Amino acid sequence: MDLNTITEVRDARRGGPWRPGDAWLGGGTYLFSEPQPRLRRLLDLGRMGWRPLTTLPDGGLEIAATCTITELSRFGRSLRAPVAGLVEQCCRAFLASFKIWNMATVGGNLCNALPAGPMISLTAALDGVCLLRAQDGSLRRVKAADFVTGAGLKDLGEGELLRSVTVPARALASRTAFRQASLYGLGRSAALVIGALDPVDGSLAVTVTAATVRPVRLWFPLPPDAAGLRGALAAATRAQDWFDDIHGLPEWRRHMAFRYAEEVRRELAHPVRGEGGTR
Repeated sequence: MDLNTITEVRDARRGGPWRPGDAWLGGGTYLFSEPQPRLRRLLDLGRMGWRPLTTLPDGGLEIAATCTITELSRFGRSLRAPVAGLVEQCCRAFLASFKIWNMATVGGNLCNALPAGPMISLTAALDGVCLLRAQDGSLRRVKAADFVTGAGLKDLGEGELLRSVTVPARALASRTAFRQASLYGLGRSAALVIGALDPVDGSLAVTVTAATVRPVRLWFPLPPDAAGLRGALAAATRAQDWFDDIHGLPEWRRHMAFRYAEEVRRELAHPVRGEGGTR
């Protein structure tokens, strides 16, 4: 879509003061999908030169905000870690063509803050940490599970930039389980639940997205029983936390989230034979 209010597209490397009507431009798949009447200038991050994916000395993974879904998917297929399957599952959870995959970015999906954003699901489930940079150059870190605060809402100040998301090494070694529901065969996620079992201490994290307006991540020092999980999820959510749109009623989303949470608990609470554990 043509954005007829835009008067300038500026290379983000040039710096300069933030102005009212500015917006960061990553892949642009959201910005150019609908009118943006309040915007006057786009600051293009395309030439920042950030490496899409970086394996850290401690074994963790840094994902640049400008990393495309295609790049993440390709990396996931080559990853020799238990979460490789989960990376691809979350990439496939996009309601998008290969053309979108080649442009859409991990950072853009997070900053768009839609409940169905699968990069929100992936990074929140793997205990990711967002690195944010303010206009004065100062940095702060926010858990990916806390970065999205509501439907279309995020913990991002005026002019602040999401630079990257870091996933810890232990999370990459986790055994995971994945469940997704939609009203249609290839439709937008209406409930997405991911379980991650820590290989070091046996703790279990269960993360609910898409069904809720914000990520709901539950952590247990050891896998709970069915009643414990159900009670924890009920206590962590309120009636207004369940998302309501044409892709699913709140009551149905809640039902599917509870059902899938129990399924991933059962899958991960018991050891598996051979390799794998993600499906």
